[in-house]
Amino acid sequence: QVQLVESGGGLVQAGDSLRLSCEVSGRTFSSYTMGWFRQAPGKERAFVAAISWRGSATYYEHSVKGRFTISRDNGENTVYLQMNSLTPEDTAVYYCAVYRRAYYVGNNYGETAAYDAWGQGTQVTVSS
Repeated sequence: QVQLVESGGGLVQAGDSLRLSCEVSGRTFSSYTMGWFRQAPGKERAFVAAISWRGSATYYEHSVKGRFTISRDNGENTVYLQMNSLTPEDTAVYYCAVYRRAYYVGNNYGETAAYDAWGQGTQVTVSS
């Protein structure tokens, strides 16, 4: 059974940085595209970033491009999200997820339905 455990969230001030981690077990991590999503209060879960199984391709939601960086360490079964220049609009619960299909990333990388395993989430709160 696949398990994803996120960590690294917290309360920070605007302009600060955080790095989220997500460790995956129960699936061949290096075979799957990974994604980060976030859900703010009263809103639907939304795409933040994705990275292909080898890390050769990355994808970002437009509001985080240039501020956030997704990366992975296949030897450690871990995907990261480095978040810089945080703003109060980045406040949300952040989730990592495993793409359904191995060795593939389709045009649906930004859709929650494209992923079949999720972590429990980690809270990020940015104060102004």
